[in-house]
Formats: sequence, C-alpha cells, structure tokens
Amino acid sequence: MTPDDEPILSYLTDMDGVLVHEDHLVPGADDFLAELRDKQIPFLVLTNNSIRTPRDLQARLRHSGLDIPEDAIWTSALATATFLDDQRPNGTAYVVGESGLTTALHEIGYVLTDSDPDYVVLGETRTYSFEAITTAIRLVERGARFIATNPDATGPSRDGLLPATGSVAALITRATGKDPYYVGKPNPLMMRSALRRIGAHSQSTVMIGDRMDTDVVSGLEAGMRTILVTTGISTRNSVEQYPYRPTAVIDSVADLVGRTSRPFGD
Repeated sequence: MTPDDEPILSYLTDMDGVLVHEDHLVPGADDFLAELRDKQIPFLVLTNNSIRTPRDLQARLRHSGLDIPEDAIWTSALATATFLDDQRPNGTAYVVGESGLTTALHEIGYVLTDSDPDYVVLGETRTYSFEAITTAIRLVERGARFIATNPDATGPSRDGLLPATGSVAALITRATGKDPYYVGKPNPLMMRSALRRIGAHSQSTVMIGDRMDTDVVSGLEAGMRTILVTTGISTRNSVEQYPYRPTAVIDSVADLVGRTSRPFGD
C-alpha cells in the first residue's frame, strides 16, 4: 500500500471556489459534506477572508444551500487570534478590519486600543480608512509588531476586483519598511492550527482547494495530501506552471462522493 492508498480520516477544504462560487452552491458540494457527516469523518471549512465571523459565514452558506456547523468553519481571523494567544496571551492590538477579526481577538481576551499596542493587526475590510491606515503606520513605526491575516492582494466583487489585505499591507510596509507576518494561507501555520482544531493528523488528512498558490502549497507544506478542484481559480493547465503538484486534480468535489475514505489509488 502506498501513502496515497491509505484511508482518509479527516478533511480540510477551502470554501470559495470549492464549495461555493459567488454565493452559489458548487453542484455536489452538499452531497460531499453529507457523506462526510454520514461517515462521521471530521472536516473543517477554511477561508482566508477575515471579514465575517463563523456565525455570519454559516448563515451565508445556509443561504447557498449548505448546512455547515459554526464550529466547522475556520477563518484566517481565528487562526490569527490563535497565533497571538499563543505568542502573547492577553495582549493588546490596534485592528484594521471588521467583525470577524475584532470578535476573534476579543474572544481570546485581547484589548483593542490605539495606545501603544503590542500589535497592529491588519485584516480584510470593504471600507479601508485612510485615517486608520495612517494610525497603523505610525504605530508600526513606533514599534508595534505588524501582523496581517492573509496576503491576498485583491478580492472579488460584483463590480470587479477590490484591494485586499496584501495590497494595504504593502502600503504600510512601503511607509515603514516593516513587513507583516501573514498567518493565513499559504502559511502552513493556518493548516496546522486547523488540524489541531479537529484533533487530526496531517498524514491522514486531505486538503481540498481551488488555488495552487495558497491551498495546495500550504497543504503540501503542512504534510497533507492535496486535491485541486477546477471549479475556482486554478486550472489543469496552470498546474504545470508550478514546481510542486497536488496529489490529484479533479473537476469538482462531486467527484469525491462515494469515495471519501479512499480518494486516491482506486
């Protein structure tokens, strides 16, 4: 038996581009998750977006036709809060972001302040304020440690691309000379924190994603087998542009229905 033939005991899966696409259900995603529940296979749905809380995302997914428990959703905001709680418990932070991030930090006991904070934490928001960015620059310049939830440079909207965390982080870096520490994908730290969340081991877990440059590389670096689906960003042709490869490329998560315990080596 090769490693790819070994049973799968748990799954991590990206959300956008894998389970939903622009708030519409990816056909077969509901059947895939239903099979995981029926077989009692632990899973966690991951997203780099830090805007919404898990409860908000649960409601969004339910509207799309997916019933996913709140505690089965893992965001870059939660991963960032977990990281900060480990590094400096009960610390202080100046936050540029929305409720997904501020709620996660409040829940670990952080105080949010602009008065000599331990960290400046940058997350996703649709209303970046020049005043807030200026405050962040000044605090980083004075010695606050610079953390960002994820490096995504742009995000989607109905009207086209929007500047996202990575773009605003670049602005702060250009002004201060300080690079942020990114917690979210492709940092495998987010994968490892997700594995701990469900008590899973990388050897028996599969990461499913739609992007080679975030989902697949972070899953690979965390020691997991990886599946690329072509319902999102990356395509079968674009796989060849990278020096690493997923364990498998499939059209959609619908292809996993009926074979969730052994998705490889049939």
